[in-house]
Amino acid sequence: MFEVGYYAPQEQYAPNKLLEHAVLAEKYGFDAIWTSDHFHPWAHTNAHCGFAWTWLAAVAERTERVKVGTGVTVPILRYNPAIVAQAFATLAAMHPDRVFLGLGTGEALNEMPVGCDWPSYGERRARLEEAIRIIRALWTRTFVTFRGKYYRLRKANLYTKPTKPIPIYVAAAGPKSAELAGKYADGIITTPATPEFYDEILFKAVERGAKAKKRDPSSVEKLLEFMVSYDEDYERAVNACKFWAATCVPVFFKYGISDPREIEQTGNLVGLEGLKTQWFISTDLDDHIKEIEKYVKLGFKNIHVQSTSPDEKKFIKMYGEKVLPYLKGAYKDL
Repeated sequence: MFEVGYYAPQEQYAPNKLLEHAVLAEKYGFDAIWTSDHFHPWAHTNAHCGFAWTWLAAVAERTERVKVGTGVTVPILRYNPAIVAQAFATLAAMHPDRVFLGLGTGEALNEMPVGCDWPSYGERRARLEEAIRIIRALWTRTFVTFRGKYYRLRKANLYTKPTKPIPIYVAAAGPKSAELAGKYADGIITTPATPEFYDEILFKAVERGAKAKKRDPSSVEKLLEFMVSYDEDYERAVNACKFWAATCVPVFFKYGISDPREIEQTGNLVGLEGLKTQWFISTDLDDHIKEIEKYVKLGFKNIHVQSTSPDEKKFIKMYGEKVLPYLKGAYKDL
């Protein structure tokens, strides 16, 4: 089934305002509410950073049908994977068929401020693999004992388990995380790239991982995070992306830099042309439709839209009235 979700960034809005956006997104036809799971934001000025799990519980109570989950939680350093399992099992027990869990290897800005070291990507990926195994075991088994390189369980049991399976999605920007998704996840989350990158690198890695665990590669769903800014005034739409300028700097995804003030200063060096490479910016909603369709035709049946539009409520309304009806009608049989 084709789905379009709404991505609610904890970093950009206060929790109550973000909750208003989520409720409005359900009203206008979005299928899911995704949210970031951060301790520190990507900027300092006018930033926020609410706790995702608390906020998701409020969204689930204030809405009726949308799915809710994270994009993404990092279950390897500041969170123990067993506690992640418990938190999402509880949410899913209260809201069956409406909860998903996005997982990833993380960024330093969320882990180092609470006293964690910042290990190599290889170690973080290995930790994530153990964490996924622990989470799935606790959701489905009783009195679990686990002895991995990084984590231990000693006859651990969740007395409140999910009543139905919770989908796990793994974020991947390269082949190693994609292979991990193929081994253990229900889907892979990625961002816009070229068809060649998907076909020759990312999707082949998913297939490799799935086959290694004797899974059907086609069972691993392809999910896309699509970042946009919309306004009738193009310059306003471009300038609205400045809050996220630091995400255009690859160093912050690799190394131990965690102070939002320092991150923001570096982000201020990113020009408007740099922002345009990361965000799809257009005053014409038909352009938005055409851009999303490119990825649908590449195999993405689940797309969540992160907007940094100047007027977020207007964006939700316009997508709900113009973009979603077309997409859902055109791809209802996917």
